[in-house]
Amino acid sequence: MTHPSEKICLYSGPLSMFGAKVEIGALEKGLDFELVMVPFEMQRLYQPKHPEVLRINPKQQVPVLVHGALELFDSTQIFEYLEELQPEPTLWPAGAAAKARARLLEHQSDEVYFPPIVRLMSLQDQWQDPAAVAAREASALYYLKMEGLLADRDYLAGAYSYADIAFYMAQLFGERMGAAMDEHTPRLLAWRERISRRPAVRKVAGAMAAYLQSQGRPLPAFLAALLPSP
Repeated sequence: MTHPSEKICLYSGPLSMFGAKVEIGALEKGLDFELVMVPFEMQRLYQPKHPEVLRINPKQQVPVLVHGALELFDSTQIFEYLEELQPEPTLWPAGAAAKARARLLEHQSDEVYFPPIVRLMSLQDQWQDPAAVAAREASALYYLKMEGLLADRDYLAGAYSYADIAFYMAQLFGERMGAAMDEHTPRLLAWRERISRRPAVRKVAGAMAAYLQSQGRPLPAFLAALLPSP
């Protein structure tokens, strides 16, 4: 049985988009948790994998969250647990329909927007490859869809929510892989600036920026602006 006072442990990685989502959510909730960054190298990636990640997650991936006797994996499932564990501040909107729409946006960030970005990761030196062109086109269409959502609101689902956290982290990788936002989506660019100013986001994305910088990797301007002060 898990007691609320038991320490939460979150296993993540320095370049884990999904782990960063959960870390931001936990920070926004004001939860006390231990962050365990599993071993990672640019050449070997996550090999050898952390034994607790291997034991808990059949997919052998971070994030993994342990809270007493409870062991969870998958960032969306962890979001749901955090919301039940610490209801305030709420990160899902009130009402069944509004909550369903926000959950769908969070899901689409991972399962609709992000797969083309994953394809771009292996095509960085093949900019005109048809698969790379198609991936950037898919990203541009998705940005226009999000631009439309922001016509009458500051955040994707109305109030700031997990939907914003998920898409912020996904688009961070999109921008790094060459699927950049541009002048066609001014509201979306303003949205990203608003999200970037949140302390939880600055802490997590800033740490990721610092890691990338330490590896000599280029940073998009918005991400470079989040680097921790020396």
